[in-house]
Amino acid sequence: MSQKKQVHLNLFLYGTGHHQAAWRAEDSAAEELPDTQYYIKLAQLAEKGLLDAVFFADGQAVSASAAQAGPTWFFEPVTLLSAISQCTTNIGLVCTISASFYSPFHAARMLGSLQHLSNGRAGINVVTSMWDTEAQNHSLTELPAHAQRYGRAAEFIDVLRKLWGSYPHQAVQIDRGGNFTDTRLLQEINHEGEHFSVRGPLNMPNSVHGEPVMFQAGSSPAGRELAAAHAEAIYSVAADHQMASEFAQDLSERTRASRGSDNRALIMPGLVTYVGRTAEEAKAKQRALNELLPTGDALRQLGVFLQQDTSRWPLDGPVPDLPPLEEFTGPAGRYTTILRLIELHQPTVRELLGLLAAGGGHCTMVGTPEMIADEIELWIDSGAADGFNLMPPSLPGSLEDFIELVIPELQRRGRFRTRYESATLRGNLGLAVPEAVALARG
Repeated sequence: MSQKKQVHLNLFLYGTGHHQAAWRAEDSAAEELPDTQYYIKLAQLAEKGLLDAVFFADGQAVSASAAQAGPTWFFEPVTLLSAISQCTTNIGLVCTISASFYSPFHAARMLGSLQHLSNGRAGINVVTSMWDTEAQNHSLTELPAHAQRYGRAAEFIDVLRKLWGSYPHQAVQIDRGGNFTDTRLLQEINHEGEHFSVRGPLNMPNSVHGEPVMFQAGSSPAGRELAAAHAEAIYSVAADHQMASEFAQDLSERTRASRGSDNRALIMPGLVTYVGRTAEEAKAKQRALNELLPTGDALRQLGVFLQQDTSRWPLDGPVPDLPPLEEFTGPAGRYTTILRLIELHQPTVRELLGLLAAGGGHCTMVGTPEMIADEIELWIDSGAADGFNLMPPSLPGSLEDFIELVIPELQRRGRFRTRYESATLRGNLGLAVPEAVALARG
């Protein structure tokens, strides 16, 4: 009998949880956010649950209204993951890097360092930034056009990989007779492109475990093209199974066109779960968080995603008509998700706020461990996903619920590991170590 397809699980760490009101709860960990031990304990909890990786997103700006509404960005993620790497053993460590603002050399060195510090557990999620306020923190007045941002991102990834291959670990000889490095193996990359000019080589040897795993998280057509061409794993957005299936099919087609291969990247949609020993207990956990949500703040955040004033929308009336996707000029991925939620649920404004309160429109599953596991198996067996990027609505509570209740159920069904078989992120994800970048030498 063939082995059942295994579920990949990644933990998306954010503040006190992904529900916008989680920090308001009396027992929230809001006061612990400046303490590295808070994040270390969460990563250790995820490792106890045998998850593949922990992931930190990142942003380059904060508004006064967002700062008032709740926790936003805190630690710079590579720095924080470096600390976590010293207190964990097997779990992967993934962070977002913006190709819009970082230089490839800087990013290659930081992530190369994390790969060494963690003994092969690093991953990088390459994104294009979304807001002009972020650009204004980096000496720009506004972000470049969408196509230009994605062109820069593709070149960014190309240069990263060249740099990681420019100083192979095999070059380190430590010949005490006179040669620490075999300089014949060092490679100037001499990259001259539209966005970057980089001489190389990187000033540190690559890890014996290969380069960090390449993730991508864009849902727009340009983001999907980037993922099809370069990504090894994808954090996607899917409000339901149908949306996930359509994304997986589209990505497979783009991968065949881009790489000439059916070997597409692993797909891990975001997943918000409320788990209880009974369905009513799970629903009660969801209601308790939703009751903490201030509707005024939620309306303002919805207005940011929709790029229009929503403050006067009647809470118990239908959602007003929105422009079609092709006429929308803001971030396309989140807007597509909101349109899909409206199509699926035909919600009132108040109901839409509830759907978006935790995870921003990512799939939400509410129920018993058996109910959650049934739905996970459906997504995995149909090819809609290879796993999930867990987005606990509250931390640590929702994560503890998932690890204590859902993980054992998945293990009982033969869907999830009972021990780590690898101490690297590539091993956890079942990914091969890519060949070093080969550069012709004159």
